[in-house]
Amino acid sequence: MSILNTEAAVRERYSSAAEQREPALCCPVDYDRKYLEVIPQEVIDRDYGCGDPSKYVRAGETVLDLGSGGGKICFIASQVVGQSGFVIGVDMNDDMLALARKSQKTVAQRIGFDNIRFCKGKIQDMQIDRDRVDDYLSDHPVDSEASLQRFEHYLAEMRSKEPMIPDNSVDVVVSNCVLNLVDAAEKEKLFAEIFRVLRPGGRAVISDIVSDEPVPAEMQQDGHLWSGCISGALQEKEFIDAFVRAGFQGVEMPAYQTEPWQVVQGIEFRSVTVIAYKYPDIPCYEHNEAVVYRGPYSSVKDDDGHEFTRGVRAAVCRKTFEKMQSEPYGKDFLAISPAIEISPEEAAFYDCTGGQVVRSPKVTKGGTVAVAAIETACCSEDGCC
Repeated sequence: MSILNTEAAVRERYSSAAEQREPALCCPVDYDRKYLEVIPQEVIDRDYGCGDPSKYVRAGETVLDLGSGGGKICFIASQVVGQSGFVIGVDMNDDMLALARKSQKTVAQRIGFDNIRFCKGKIQDMQIDRDRVDDYLSDHPVDSEASLQRFEHYLAEMRSKEPMIPDNSVDVVVSNCVLNLVDAAEKEKLFAEIFRVLRPGGRAVISDIVSDEPVPAEMQQDGHLWSGCISGALQEKEFIDAFVRAGFQGVEMPAYQTEPWQVVQGIEFRSVTVIAYKYPDIPCYEHNEAVVYRGPYSSVKDDDGHEFTRGVRAAVCRKTFEKMQSEPYGKDFLAISPAIEISPEEAAFYDCTGGQVVRSPKVTKGGTVAVAAIETACCSEDGCC
């Protein structure tokens, strides 16, 4: 049986879609119209997305858009992050990149600044700058074993010394209906690349198509279904699990399309948006700190295996203490510091207890309590309790 060349199928279809709009490639999405006003109409007409990850971007951040296509999400994100932020778009399709780069000057003139860079590269291999590869091959054609070895050395040097997207270099990775287009054999590498380029404390915000059942092998060999964002889709839980296997934690699904976008052979395909967080990988130290799970569930377990019981002061290390005050956990946990602080120099290594050891109130009594901003209720007309 012949094996589908997914890259060729995607390249051919999206090159055509860069020239003439193909409505079947996208789901209806409501974008904030104030950000669309500065974007050329031809970019909007040739946008093929299924969600809006740009709504989760903040001012001042460095944003990386995977499969940036004609640049729509990049142009929206550039306005959100402002002059103090930066946006990088990565795509492998020359026609889409040409559209994005042509439109970049127009958008910059309209908003008053230019904070975008469009790169040619594979999103599952963002160490290699394919524009530089094209230039190299133009000057140094590979026509012998010796020239092949020189080319391979050139790629190795780029990976180790001048990667297109360096390790730990961006705050947010976004993508809009692109991950499903990557070949099944390279999807694990793709998720690992997303994790690699994010700074500790960063997050991935991915809108993509998922299926309610695994896609059968025969459908995965259909080039039209693959390039149409159908047969390369991961099953819902498998999509989330792929982030966890790559090292992400706190994975959540803030957007889920209730009605399927398409149904093929009885399998439902719909758009979801997933947010996944990269936390610092640091040792555990004891600072006599505690966290309390607020509810509403009787207990919860995080991706490190800590299990927290509602209302119980759980003994945690400094790493977990800080994590539970950050996204997406902060709204669900109280963080209680000890009455007597332990300096980093005095802190001992902490053998994590999985959240199962109770921190005595005597240790934290009188310590400060950190909570996420919540509404407070007054107990009388005279003031709050």
